[in-house]
Amino acid sequence: MRYMATYDLMETIRNTNQWLGATAAAMGSYPATALFPSPVFQLMAAWGEVTERSFHRMVVKPDWGITSVVAEDGRDHVVQIEKLVERPFGDLIQFKVLGRPEKARRVMLVAPMSGHYATLLHSTVASLLPDAEVYVTDWHNARDIPVSEGKFDVEDYTLYLVDFMRHLGPDINVVAVCQPAPLTLAATAYLAEIDPEAQPQTLTLIGGPINPDAAATDVTDFGRRVTMGQLEEMAIQRVGFKYDGAGRMVYPGLLQLAGFMSMNSETHSKAFADQITRVAKGEASDHDKHNRFYDEYLAVMDMTAEFYLSTVERLFKNGEIAKNEFIVDGHRVDIGKITDVAVKTVEGTKDDITAPGQCIAALDMLTGLSDDKKASHVEEGAGHYGIFAGKSWRTNIRPLVLDFIDQNAGRHAAQAAKRKAAKKGKPVAVKAVKKAAS
Repeated sequence: MRYMATYDLMETIRNTNQWLGATAAAMGSYPATALFPSPVFQLMAAWGEVTERSFHRMVVKPDWGITSVVAEDGRDHVVQIEKLVERPFGDLIQFKVLGRPEKARRVMLVAPMSGHYATLLHSTVASLLPDAEVYVTDWHNARDIPVSEGKFDVEDYTLYLVDFMRHLGPDINVVAVCQPAPLTLAATAYLAEIDPEAQPQTLTLIGGPINPDAAATDVTDFGRRVTMGQLEEMAIQRVGFKYDGAGRMVYPGLLQLAGFMSMNSETHSKAFADQITRVAKGEASDHDKHNRFYDEYLAVMDMTAEFYLSTVERLFKNGEIAKNEFIVDGHRVDIGKITDVAVKTVEGTKDDITAPGQCIAALDMLTGLSDDKKASHVEEGAGHYGIFAGKSWRTNIRPLVLDFIDQNAGRHAAQAAKRKAAKKGKPVAVKAVKKAAS
């Protein structure tokens, strides 16, 4: 399957279905069809509208849709997205609230690179923004990155996180969601050894596979059954001629989406059938519940082949982070070297992607961290999505995470003051550093 023709065939099928949907919507909406007392044309137009929108969303990066936030003064303040660090495979962005005094809480959200864009964390960002300065890792679609930019695997991902943390300073509070949790833990440990004063203040790991063997799921079972050769043959393709990354080896977003949908095919089929009926009856709207969810869910991005394959082989099959044997740029990372970062884990009892036990395993690996700097929470009845973006996040988990950040606030103030002064090229007075730390 590792051919451009296969990639272009998938794109052709997607494009054709989008065209069929648009055609059906146009034909079913002709004024003349109103002369015939039959629901056929209404259903045709409805099917076309839903189909065209769905297949179009598959190649569109969703907008964050966060334009303003209400501050303590009761006014709406404009939110501006700024790129702080730009890299070929991902940027560090800030949601800057204009005209609002800077918040003491500073949160860096590490978004997953697992098929969807960072905008999957839209509701997470929106919920944190009133109470914190928010930064997000905005990963790029591999199909748009020229081959000349080189490779990007789990080690490169980890080093990107190291650079992002260094840029934000030691008073940053890092929150890693799902897939990046083990690599964020490794990046923190890397800093603990290489640049201790750049370590984050707190680290919150939400539903991440730190030790995939701690609790089996369909994901971990699949990782054990399939060989790397089979996986490469089944999943990897070369980007077609339509995109800037032509020739790059990737795990295509469309192929990933097919896997996502097949896991709950009956649920998705019913959701689309119900939406077609609602559209035909005139009960649907552009931003109804169905469209809000699927506009994001259907928007998928390609992953570089080396990132996907190294994730499966090194993190799931070999369990390098779980065994504390992960190597980054020739350096063996020791999780036990983390001694000055407060760490919290969050899990959901109904998480079928990262089952309870996989994430909390990080706390046992932190042998150099005192118990008073460790915390964990298991949310009863919460699924994977719910622990970072659903009702459970909004009502229970978000307040707990903010409290955890507040409880550990100021511990890295001295290091932060030194870093800020160094950036400005000014020496820091000892008294000023002690005052910042107090």
